[in-house]
Amino acid sequence: MIIYKKILQIKLIFAFTLFTGLVFADNHDINEVLDLIKKDIKTLEKAVYSNSSDLVSSSDNKKLSSNSEDVLTRHLLKLSEIENQFRDLTNKFEEINFKLDKLSSRLSKVQADNQLRFQEIENFLSSDEKKEDKTFKKKTKKTEELPGSSQPQDLGSISYKDTSNSDTTQQIQSVDTTSTIVTETFQAEETILPKEEPEKQYEFATSFLKVGDYSTAERAFREFVTTNPEHKLAGNAQYWYAETFRIRQLYTDAASAYLEGYQKYPKGEKAPINLLKLGVSMVQIGEKQQGCKMIEGVEKQYPKANQSVLQKAKYESKKFECKKQES
Repeated sequence: MIIYKKILQIKLIFAFTLFTGLVFADNHDINEVLDLIKKDIKTLEKAVYSNSSDLVSSSDNKKLSSNSEDVLTRHLLKLSEIENQFRDLTNKFEEINFKLDKLSSRLSKVQADNQLRFQEIENFLSSDEKKEDKTFKKKTKKTEELPGSSQPQDLGSISYKDTSNSDTTQQIQSVDTTSTIVTETFQAEETILPKEEPEKQYEFATSFLKVGDYSTAERAFREFVTTNPEHKLAGNAQYWYAETFRIRQLYTDAASAYLEGYQKYPKGEKAPINLLKLGVSMVQIGEKQQGCKMIEGVEKQYPKANQSVLQKAKYESKKFECKKQES
C-alpha cells in the first residue's frame, strides 16, 4: 500500500508540472515535454517496482529467519530438557554408588564378626574335646581295673579237702574262661570285606563312612590295609581308618593311625593331609610342640600338594599359634 501511494504522489507531481509546462511553454515544445515526462514516469515506476520487489524479498527473508529462529529455540529447549534428565540420572547413579559402598562396608563388618565368632566356637569346641578325651581316658582306666586284680588279698586258711575241691572247680573255671577268650578273638578276626577285587572292597568300606557307621568302617579299612598292604589304595584306606577315630574324638588312636600311615605311605595321595591331621591330633592330645612341627612341615615336605591342604595347614598353624611357640 505504501508503494502505490508513492506512485500516485509521483504521478500528481508530474501532472502538476505538466500543467505548468503547458501554460508557460510554447506549442512546438509541448510534444517534447510530454515525451520526457512519459520517460521519467516509466523510469520512476521501474525504480519503485524494483524497490517493492526488494521489500518483498526482504520480507521473505525475515519470515525465513523467523522460522529458523523458532526451530533453534525448539532445539535449545530440547537440549535443556536432555541436560536436566542427564543431571537427574547422574544424581541417581551417585546415590546408588553411595548405597553400594555402604552395603559393602556392612558386609565386610559382618564377615569379620562371623570370622571372630567362628574362631571362638572352634576354640570352645577344642577345649570341650580335650575335656571329653580326659574323661574318656579316666573311664577306660576304671573299666580296665577289675576288682581284686590291683592288690593282693589274703585267701585265709583252708583244709586239704578244700584244696582238692577248689582244684576241680578251678580247672573248670579256667576252661570256661579260655573258651570265652577264644570265641572273642575269633569274632574280632572275622572278615567283613567281600571276596572280590580290592577296588570293590575299598568301595564297600567307604560305604560305611557314608552312612555314619564308623566302628564298622574302622574294621573294614583295617582289614583292607592288612590284606592289601601294597595296593595303590592302601594309603587312602589307612587315612580313612585314622579318620574313623578322629570323628569319634579318639585323638590318641587317631594320632597313632595317622603316624602309621605317614610312615608306611609317605608318597601316597593322602600323604599331605595325613601329615596335617597327624599334627592336629598331636596338638589336641597335648603334644603341641611336636604337632606344630608336623603342621609346619606340610608345606616343606609337600610343596606341590593341593592348595586347599596348604591353606588348611596355614590356618591350623595360625589357630594353634605355632610360630609364637617357635619364637
